[in-house]
Amino acid sequence: MEFNVHMVLPELVQLAIVLALFLKSVAKSSKSDGFFARVLPLAAGAGMVAAGFSLGTEGILFWESYKIDGLSQFFKFAVTLGFTIAVLNASSQPTLEPEKRADYFLLLALSALGLMCLASAVELVTIYLALELSSYSLYALIPLRGREPRAAEAGIKYILFGAAATALSLFGLAYILAGQHSSYLAVLTGRPWTWAAAPVGVIGLTLFMAGFFYKLALFPFHFWAPDVYDGASNETAAYAATLPKLGAVVILIRLAAMLTPGLQITTVLAVLGAASMTFGNLAALTQQDIKRMLGYSSVAHAGYVMVGLVAASASGLAAAGFYSLIYVLMNLTCFWVICRLATDGRNLQLNDLNGLYRRAPFLAFVLAVAALALVGLPPTAGFMGKLFLLSAAWNRGYDWLVVVAALNTAISIYYYLNLIRHAYTVEADGDEVTPPLPAAGGAVWGGVLAGLLLLLGAVPAPVFKWAEAAGRQLMP
Repeated sequence: MEFNVHMVLPELVQLAIVLALFLKSVAKSSKSDGFFARVLPLAAGAGMVAAGFSLGTEGILFWESYKIDGLSQFFKFAVTLGFTIAVLNASSQPTLEPEKRADYFLLLALSALGLMCLASAVELVTIYLALELSSYSLYALIPLRGREPRAAEAGIKYILFGAAATALSLFGLAYILAGQHSSYLAVLTGRPWTWAAAPVGVIGLTLFMAGFFYKLALFPFHFWAPDVYDGASNETAAYAATLPKLGAVVILIRLAAMLTPGLQITTVLAVLGAASMTFGNLAALTQQDIKRMLGYSSVAHAGYVMVGLVAASASGLAAAGFYSLIYVLMNLTCFWVICRLATDGRNLQLNDLNGLYRRAPFLAFVLAVAALALVGLPPTAGFMGKLFLLSAAWNRGYDWLVVVAALNTAISIYYYLNLIRHAYTVEADGDEVTPPLPAAGGAVWGGVLAGLLLLLGAVPAPVFKWAEAAGRQLMP
């Protein structure tokens, strides 16, 4: 197909940001505050605009290994949105040395570029390389938290566990090539995926998915998440907890489109989803550190995404994509409040929220909206996301999984609403420091995030139909 710059416009803008940050890093200029606080957020916003302009673009490039379609453009827009918010959130982090600021944002931009490439990759080797591009940058980002020993520990754990998961994916790729004789998803869609007809292919696909289960923090590949969130800086944890999951979900959606309910692989996904929901929610019940609690809750939310994938229908794949976008917004909203409260970069405990409605009523409101959305209560977008997931999976052969998801939602009410209880009903002891009022720009973005969660809860149809159209394109 003839190459058109418009088809890869989001990637080109992101690549320009990467090159600018590389030059900034090499120059080692001391006058960088204005660039990172004003110029870089504008550039990230320009990437989001470019992704919006590329919506509806279709085509296939690079020997049919890179596909531009509704699904890829949906996730590229989600990645650019999350990257813009992450840049705004990290523009003034207190635990990052000034001389490392350019390197930090360069790695952040490189990771986002890898995720954008992952959204369009439709060939297994291309998928693997894009996954590595997005992952290696994060390996270097996690330890950047001053001289905090926990950050070094988190970085080591993330690298070691990531290397193991990557090795599993590579083994799976070899098995798929041996059993199905192709690495192109378009060809693999027409191949059998039953244990009786293609045992080597089934083993290979399961192993290949394991690398993305790791990124998604799906049980039993979840063990890194609480420790990494706890050890990384608040701003880095906000990115690591959200955007990499978009890359994992988009590939799992493409792979799930090859499956049907009742297959052995689909059943494995359903069992892992149920285990992930249950373990994540039960482990989060006992947490006092807010970031560790969000780490375990991410394990539970990975299980919710599996509900849409096992439905193996256009509506199920659309629900998984829609929920992943909502998940990014919900968590970035929570971390936005955490970063504004922890002005010294420390990890917040639940007791640090006591009396927040008096000390910072705006932050308390934003946190309440995010917590209600994470539970899945109306009128927030989290409620609509879970409703779409459960509706898509019902009567698709895994009704028991829908029941497990509903029960786990009830369990999660306790620890999510505990955030609101501490913020609104538990009075402060008197020695809590009143957080400074967020700057005008920060207040605007906090209001925008909370507004988006409420707006998508009230009017989800435009975004969901967009995701559903992308899901229909994938179904054979």
